[in-house]
Amino acid sequence: MKIVWSPLSVERISEIAEYISIDNPKVSNNWVETLFGKVEQLKSFPQSGRIVPELGENTIRELIFGNYRIIYRIELRQISILTVRHIRQILPESDLEPNLNNSG
Repeated sequence: MKIVWSPLSVERISEIAEYISIDNPKVSNNWVETLFGKVEQLKSFPQSGRIVPELGENTIRELIFGNYRIIYRIELRQISILTVRHIRQILPESDLEPNLNNSG
């Protein structure tokens, strides 16, 4: 399966990494690399994330990564990364819209 990142997910990762880099750029770079590595595992194990509790839909799942939720949708030929949110943030429906690019 192919991984496709939404513009929103890329924006969120960039914002989080920028915030982390204020204290420690090396930790920020490591966080980003580790996050991308975790997402790559979805190619082989797309259902490894749990079903998003707020939605209860089998095709929309999340990986917990530290204090963050990586929200993704399992589709026929790809996995769409929809957003990355802090675990304490409410998940707005607008984050689940299929506004995807084809990088990944």
